[in-house]
Amino acid sequence: MKRIVFVVEKTGTGYSAFAKNFEKYPIGTTGKNMRDLRKNILDATHLFQDAHHLKHAKEDDIIISLDLHQFFEYYKIINATALAERIGMSQSLLSQYANGIKSPSEKQTNKILQGIRELGKEFTQLELV
Repeated sequence: MKRIVFVVEKTGTGYSAFAKNFEKYPIGTTGKNMRDLRKNILDATHLFQDAHHLKHAKEDDIIISLDLHQFFEYYKIINATALAERIGMSQSLLSQYANGIKSPSEKQTNKILQGIRELGKEFTQLELV
């Protein structure tokens, strides 16, 4: 199964998502939070696939695409100042990206994403005593 990228946007009542390749996958849905949205995306994708006699996508086949401002808005638990220090980026610059004042280049976006993924990987390898 080829991965399907969903572009997510904040709305007044939660979040909406639509398939990036909408011509091929005319799929869209909403959710009150990211957990609900991810479930609704998978359900909507399965409905589309059922209607077209296609194999069902797995959860790993669904990619959520957020801009940095929305990412930091939703995941407030991630401290932008500490993340900037961790990835070797100016705290002021990352704050501007996080607040939607500036848009990062692709290189900067990848640097931030790599730092976030490394942090997530560390979390999955932790045990608390």
